[in-house]
Amino acid sequence: MRVRVLFFGMLKDLVGRSGDVLEMPDGATVRDVLRRYLSEVPKMSESMASLAAAVNQEYAGPETVLKADDEVALLPPVSGGSGSAAIARDPINTQAVRERLKRGEDGAAVVFEGVVRNQTRGRRTLYLDYEAYEGMALGKMEELAAQARGQFQVREVAIVHRLGRLKVGETSVLIVVASAHRAAAFDACRWLIDTLKRTVPIWKKEYFEDGAVWADGEPFPEEIPRGNSVAGGSPGIEGASK
Repeated sequence: MRVRVLFFGMLKDLVGRSGDVLEMPDGATVRDVLRRYLSEVPKMSESMASLAAAVNQEYAGPETVLKADDEVALLPPVSGGSGSAAIARDPINTQAVRERLKRGEDGAAVVFEGVVRNQTRGRRTLYLDYEAYEGMALGKMEELAAQARGQFQVREVAIVHRLGRLKVGETSVLIVVASAHRAAAFDACRWLIDTLKRTVPIWKKEYFEDGAVWADGEPFPEEIPRGNSVAGGSPGIEGASK
């Protein structure tokens, strides 16, 4: 059977391409896909413990059995549309999003903007490039918005993430929370950005005068299987570092 494999962030550079079409035997699993690439690119073992996998835009464990024409995405830790979530390639208009969200019954509208800063660890930043597994990223942002509305009892949420090249000072991510009460709005906004940075498949590459690097991602939450279990038992994987 044939499956499509996608690579993102640092994995795309490591493997040297953004995707593959593989011929796999019937009954093959996510673990089999990982082992195949480990044999082809042994250096992947260095980051295997921190990788996650998705099948058809849903996080998947190592035992997940694949079907013909499945899409398998191999995901490094994330750098952190429609409905409550959107992906933008043009500058984000914060005021427009905030005014669209607000209603007469709201007593608070809390806004968070993630902004491109001019340096990282003492190195001057020229610009950033963001990329995403777009369909899955939008779906996960919508799930976060729905969860925040229920968990914090806020009226509405908007999440917008920018992709492509961003200059210093530009907004990379915008979160707006509208609520009757400020405490709930603040709590929901903080939870949303912290969770987004750990679970939504978006990555950034930082460009400096002397080179470029993929930003270190935050570890996936414990409930999302990682490469140390996805490829468990494979030679060279035991004790692999993040």
